[in-house]
Amino acid sequence: MINRDDLGSWLEGPKIEREDGDWPGRRLGLPETGSHSLAPAWRRLLGLLVDWFLCLAIANLIGSSNPFLAPGIFALEHFLLVSTLGYTVGHRIFGIEVRRLDGHVPGFAKALVRTALVVLVIPALIFNRDNRGLHDLAAGTLILKR
Repeated sequence: MINRDDLGSWLEGPKIEREDGDWPGRRLGLPETGSHSLAPAWRRLLGLLVDWFLCLAIANLIGSSNPFLAPGIFALEHFLLVSTLGYTVGHRIFGIEVRRLDGHVPGFAKALVRTALVVLVIPALIFNRDNRGLHDLAAGTLILKR
């Protein structure tokens, strides 16, 4: 019989066997826990959902039947806020932020690459042993706890 505790939650991300003393972000010089450690999948997912529903609400207030309005608002929100502040509304609520590998705000070029791949959805769902999605790998960014 399968023990539920062995499976964990899909929000925790994939179960990856790690050596003793290894954690997501160690190879990047990040702490295992606390401020400036890599954000867990559940925070990233919930932040994304907050942003998406906020953009859906704005699109509904505008009242257009254009199916590209909500994704367009989402892309604009994501690009402008991540490039200038390093976080979206959903990121802020869940205490996470997007940073370049050197710790700075992504800026316009990296935020544009990241936004384009987040809007495509699939690259954001595929991530490595450091919990960095393909969108973050391509843009040279990471999502950290605040």
